[in-house]
Amino acid sequence: MRRRLLIALTVFAAIAVLAFAVPLSLTVATSRTQQLVLARSGDADRFATLAAAASAGGDSRALSDEVGRYHELYGENVLVVDARGTTTANGGANLDDPGIGAAVAAARRNQRPQAVDQLTPWGAPTMLVARPVGTGVQVGGAVVIEASTARARADIARTWALIVLGGAVAMALFTLLALTLSRWVLRPLAALSHSVAELTATLPKPRAETIAAKHPVSIARHHGGPPEMRAVAESFDAMALAVADSVDAQRQLVADTAHAMRNPLAALMIRLDSLENAIPGNAASTFRSASAEVERLTALLDGLLALASAETPDAFDLAELGEADDHCDAVQVVADRFDAWHSAFEAAGQELHVSPSIEHADVAVPADVLAQILDVPLSNSSRYAGPGTRTVLTVAVEPGWVTLTVQDNGTGVPSDELDRLTTRFFRGSTAVSGGSGLGLPIAAALAQARGGTLTVASIDPHGLAVHIRIPAAEAV
Repeated sequence: MRRRLLIALTVFAAIAVLAFAVPLSLTVATSRTQQLVLARSGDADRFATLAAAASAGGDSRALSDEVGRYHELYGENVLVVDARGTTTANGGANLDDPGIGAAVAAARRNQRPQAVDQLTPWGAPTMLVARPVGTGVQVGGAVVIEASTARARADIARTWALIVLGGAVAMALFTLLALTLSRWVLRPLAALSHSVAELTATLPKPRAETIAAKHPVSIARHHGGPPEMRAVAESFDAMALAVADSVDAQRQLVADTAHAMRNPLAALMIRLDSLENAIPGNAASTFRSASAEVERLTALLDGLLALASAETPDAFDLAELGEADDHCDAVQVVADRFDAWHSAFEAAGQELHVSPSIEHADVAVPADVLAQILDVPLSNSSRYAGPGTRTVLTVAVEPGWVTLTVQDNGTGVPSDELDRLTTRFFRGSTAVSGGSGLGLPIAAALAQARGGTLTVASIDPHGLAVHIRIPAAEAV
């Protein structure tokens, strides 16, 4: 890939250099050609003036002397003829040259001079410049200068050489830049490809049912690209499929384990209940502790099963493909949860209130799911806020969304622990004993499965607020 990238960058650099050098070279040649033509045209006009003066009765020897000196000084041939085509002055011109004859004839007919070809280093050694003698009404002869192009062609060759040298230096710099750029771009790509290949090799092969269910679209087949990029894309495809299968297998293992252990724990609880009357008094406290641990373990397994169910892809698919009646009135659900929890708050020496808000707010969540989400922060508040605290339930509506907030003025949680409260099995440092650390992760997973979010924020000066943001029913 590096070679192909270098070739592409070099080609682009060559095109850029040529796009600058070629027009510049042509401009230099055109300018030098025009400079030579203008200079010799001025000389021809001066000779035409002298010839007109000689034909009007002046001394033709002055014209001949001037032509001779010009020929000796510049080494260029000059021919002056009168109106009949007779040579008036000749400074080295070959009268048998058909080019000179054609130029003389055209000038005597006062024809417009032909355009001079642009000079090049390998062009013709001479060029003809012709001018009529007299005015456009009456032509009294012609002047032809056979100008040498050697000096002009040398100037053009020297300038073109400098342009070629500059282009070569620019190409060298571009090539060096392309080499550096290709190394800078491709080195991490090669390392990434190697790392992805190693990681993919350590992952278990995806199951056939996962491959059939996912129907992955290969990035390489969809977008193409160089072989190295296709190899990286195929490695990413394989890694993504293997990771997705591993996550599904892990989630299924948790759910199966929790489900399989519930029955033995239920049987153990029944046996413990049947033994309660036969336990002697000195072992009653130990028996009650064992029963409490069994109940705690049962609750933990129930939480793991609920979390695995909430995070399964089927839950997200169900939320996305839910029926039209899969919604509820959030205000009514909040009122129901207040009726269900206010006695527990009173028993804990706390207050539970519903802040006056809107009359109704339809959300795209079933009532039982929303109640399950709300029960988690309400349970946490009643258990951890502390006696004498106040918990408030509020409902707020914004375009497309409904936000439910459970806010208390209890002890709160340190700010560095807020982001970890929705992590599995994490319990705040201010929490009392008990609890599994799965409540908020379960609630967050349920909210996320329905397209919403659950966030935790601290309250000034102390307290905790749980914000549950759910899509409104109209937005589904």
